[in-house]
Amino acid sequence: MNSSPSSKTQPRALRNSLVWVTLVVALVGFADAAYLTIEHYKNVIPPCTIGGCENVLTSTFSVIFGIPQAVLGAIYYLIILVGLFAFIDSKNPKILKWTMIIPIIGFIYELWLVYLQLFVIHSICQYCMLSAIVTLVLFGISVYYFSRRAAPIEEANQTP
Repeated sequence: MNSSPSSKTQPRALRNSLVWVTLVVALVGFADAAYLTIEHYKNVIPPCTIGGCENVLTSTFSVIFGIPQAVLGAIYYLIILVGLFAFIDSKNPKILKWTMIIPIIGFIYELWLVYLQLFVIHSICQYCMLSAIVTLVLFGISVYYFSRRAAPIEEANQTP
């Protein structure tokens, strides 16, 4: 019996690894955003080791259309998690494709939020920067997924 994986299982194994890594990273982002959401509604500024959290979390930019940015972040990560769980359950590659588009949109939005911290608010929030790093990692995974997706992964899903 040949112990090396076939060319059809390698792309599937790679895709499955990407899904699980993405799931773990998105869970970290969701936990961060959920924590900030809870603290927001408790009207508490979380402990901050770098000293800028209060400025960022109480700025006029911390709420958009009456919705705290933390809530938007939690929804963003939750959508990714739901998409990943839907893919794991169904194995439908279209679900994964649409789920992997979301971090690209999130990355663009996150660039705006980091810009606001650095150049408008002139303060950094460690929790917000954790979310920025998580979004950057999710963006990198998405870019990698789409760069590898075109032929190998789709071919693995085709049955003769």
